Amino acid sequence: MTNVRECCCTWRKEFQEFALRGNIFDLAIGIIIGTAFQNVVKSLVDDILTPPFGLIFDGVDFSNLTIPMRNFLRKDQPPVVIRYGLFLQQIIHLFIIALILFFIMKFIKRIREAAHRQRQAENSSNEPFISPIDEKLKVLCEIRDLLQDKTNLSQRSTSNLIHL
Repeated sequence: MTNVRECCCTWRKEFQEFALRGNIFDLAIGIIIGTAFQNVVKSLVDDILTPPFGLIFDGVDFSNLTIPMRNFLRKDQPPVVIRYGLFLQQIIHLFIIALILFFIMKFIKRIREAAHRQRQAENSSNEPFISPIDEKLKVLCEIRDLLQDKTNLSQRSTSNLIHL
């Protein structure tokens, strides 16, 4: 029972830290903006893009494109309707949203790369460049000096023993 209590307390603390960092608020704002954006894209597809396509295809209304299927079990019921026109509109929605998200992510990647290059330029101007070989040579020299000091110390201590 104490393991369950510890697990719950640990989970609660982790969730509290997550919520207080502000990530959950950023996520909520992103969801709200995404919902509003989705409504704009839906209106774009339904009201602006698909009507011209309907004119090209002899005045077809995409929202009314259906395939009626006879009801085999209950003949007195109306036919089942597959609305593939609405499905095509949803695919167009998905394509537009995916395309816009692709461009947003590409823009964010460019901004991050530019910031990374700027940080590297600032760091390289502030600190002298030390190659990895120079760093390894420096460490090896320090090890050599420490070993030399140790051998000198042991030689002195043995020579003191001989004089006694």
